[in-house]
Amino acid sequence: MHIPFVDLKSQYLSLKPEFDEAILKVVSETAFISGRYAKAFEEAFAEYLGVKHCVAVANGTDALEIGLKAIGIGAGDEVLVPANTFFATSEAVGNIGATPVFVDIDAKFYNLDPAKIEEKITPRTKAIIPVHLYGLPAEMDEIMSLARKYNLKVLEDCAQAHGATYKGKTVGGFGDVATFSFYPSKNLGAFGDAGAIVTNSGETAEKARLIANHGQIAKNRHSLTGRNSRLDGIQAAVLSVKLPHLESWLEARRQNAALYDEILSDSGLQIPAAPEYSRHTYHLYVVQVPNRDEVQQKLSDESIETGTHYPIALPFLEAYADSNYQLSDYPVAHAQMGKILSLPMYAELTPEMIEKVCRSLKNAIALSATN
Repeated sequence: MHIPFVDLKSQYLSLKPEFDEAILKVVSETAFISGRYAKAFEEAFAEYLGVKHCVAVANGTDALEIGLKAIGIGAGDEVLVPANTFFATSEAVGNIGATPVFVDIDAKFYNLDPAKIEEKITPRTKAIIPVHLYGLPAEMDEIMSLARKYNLKVLEDCAQAHGATYKGKTVGGFGDVATFSFYPSKNLGAFGDAGAIVTNSGETAEKARLIANHGQIAKNRHSLTGRNSRLDGIQAAVLSVKLPHLESWLEARRQNAALYDEILSDSGLQIPAAPEYSRHTYHLYVVQVPNRDEVQQKLSDESIETGTHYPIALPFLEAYADSNYQLSDYPVAHAQMGKILSLPMYAELTPEMIEKVCRSLKNAIALSATN
């Protein structure tokens, strides 16, 4: 049995008539850029999240850059970023002329460790980007308290956490602004690149929309230097088909995670954890294993696809080599680099597939220990 890391085709086939009809409507109306389909999705997604405004853009990285600019972050500013997340988070900070300042992560929950924030704050610090990594909300009460104390802006990176909740509130509504990616493999994914910026501030939303559309306030009237980052009609239509199904897909992910938890409970591995007040949405199901690379290869040999998110913590990437970060600067992120392994996780996984993954994983670990 081949078990893919993610299975996009199964999701497509489950809603094929709806997808095909939605795409055909966009094509027949030639509503290719922004327009009524994008507007309809923006309104529906904002309602789902419980926020006032949604600005749909071309991809999640654009959302980060535009979101930062919309809250006034720019050249010379410092922005606090978790030491372990996807490169786009820190990349976006650098691309607007600001400097990412890395904060080590919590050893149990993988998110930015609030206890390590204050030591990183300088007079140049202007914002914090908590990433709700793997689908688990960051500790927003502590982060928002520190942000208020030091007058810092907060951008929530929700790229992996569509529908996750923290103390009963959906992520995306805590900070000054929040961003989402709809990359195809996300819990809510398009058929290509797509992203969104959400906020409760009308001023921030207006600024973000302006930046995303060439700074154009009216036809051929440009009030600032913006960029071209607009959601196309086909992706908007696809996302509108998917959004009503998101909650059922998230519940299936949680059930799959619970089965993983049960079968792996006697394995001695560190499996995902979540505070009782947080709803984890399991974009990724990440465990820590000894001899990770060897174990991963053994699983591959048995036709089980896995991933590593992320094999190199951000401070140690070549992109930041000039900063001369030491391994001891980020001990938790560094310690996890060679251990984290992402197992197959999607709504369409069957119990039989999960059982095979767990059985093969335990066997692979046992075999690697004897080598």
